[in-house]
Formats: sequence, structure tokens, C-alpha cells
Amino acid sequence: MPTFVYMTRCDGCGHCVDICPSDIMHIDPTYRRAYNIEPNMCWECYSCVKACPHHAIDVRGYADFAPLGHSVRVIRDEEKGVIAWRIKSRNGETDLNLLAPITTKPWREHIPQLADAPAPSQEMRNSQLLFNEPKYIRMDDGNIHTLESNGLHMEKGVYY
Repeated sequence: MPTFVYMTRCDGCGHCVDICPSDIMHIDPTYRRAYNIEPNMCWECYSCVKACPHHAIDVRGYADFAPLGHSVRVIRDEEKGVIAWRIKSRNGETDLNLLAPITTKPWREHIPQLADAPAPSQEMRNSQLLFNEPKYIRMDDGNIHTLESNGLHMEKGVYY
């Protein structure tokens, strides 16, 4: 469900541009309004929809859960602590009201202290959970694995 912007609601604040992980939300230099430059490249994370303070960004729902001619509205309600999905039919009747709790934490709060976390034990490293991991990521044998040390090489024109 790629996103789209209602130009009449957008004030060009740029919240969607700042938060978009695929960098497809841009501000039009002439009209100072946001727009999705490549809807097909949308990751469908809906960060822009939830970040927009004016509810100017909506999504086009897929036909498997929303009827033809519908509208999908995603609203982040901080006071209630939920994200509400509202799906309306062409006749204006609300078909679905879906609620999900907000699980993200405020920015720059709740930073994990990874340095204080214990290192995995030898038993954890040898467990069945890691049995299929490639030997190249194993650091407990004392070797630093590189492409050359493992007999691998980069192909011309191929990026890894």
C-alpha cells in the first residue's frame, strides 16, 4: 500500500521527509508540499503517515482487505497510546476500525546499554540455534575472516 499526500492538507513541515527510510518523500520546491517521488519503492512502513501532524498522508489499501474505492486512514493517537486504522467505503460508511498499541519508544530515550550486556557463552555459541551460520562470522576461533582469507573475490560490476 504505497502512500500518497493530500496537497491541501500538507503544510511542508518535512516530518515525513526526515523519517522516510527509503528516502522517497520529498518537498516540492515550487509548492512547498510533500510528495512521494516513487510510490513503487515505498517500503510500506508507514512512518511518514504516523509522523504527519496534519494527517495529510494516506495509504492505498490492497484489495484483499479493503473494498474498491475505499480510503485508509492511519492515525497515531499519543494520548490513547494506539495507532488506529480506519477503512471507509465509497459510500462513506466505516467498514473497519483497527487499533494497535504504540510500541515505539520516544527518540533518544531508552537507549540500550549493550556494553553492559554479557557476552554469549561457549554453550550458546555451540547451540543448535547457530548450527547453520556460516563459518565466516565465527569470531571465537581467533581469526578475522576476510574475502581473501576465505578464497573469495569480488566480481567486476557486482556489489555486495
